[in-house]
Amino acid sequence: MSNRTFLTLHSTIYAFFAFALFFLPGFLWPNYGLELNDRYAWFLSQHNSIFLGGIAIIGFLLRNVTDGTTAQKLLTGLMATNALGFVVTLYAALTGIFTGFGWSDPAFFAFLAVMSFLQLKKLSQS
Repeated sequence: MSNRTFLTLHSTIYAFFAFALFFLPGFLWPNYGLELNDRYAWFLSQHNSIFLGGIAIIGFLLRNVTDGTTAQKLLTGLMATNALGFVVTLYAALTGIFTGFGWSDPAFFAFLAVMSFLQLKKLSQS
């Protein structure tokens, strides 16, 4: 897949979750076994959407990058971000913080980390 397609898809996924965490935290988090007990928990969900939205925006704005070094750095950053997401959410799933649909987060981040790695590998070979 082209970098443009990959970055557009990656950004769309991140943007979807950013909007969901900001506008629908009361619907989303209970599916993961988490409760939003007060306005502070609600705000932390919305605060988290800043970073997911930021990653979406950066990937979207740089989807047409043609400079190999810049593309390599962007893909490396996305791969590391997704690998970190995998570690953190796997911990939540294994310790029982995430239940229900919580298994999907480590799978999601692992998938995007692998896809970022494969895209980076493809870029390095060209």
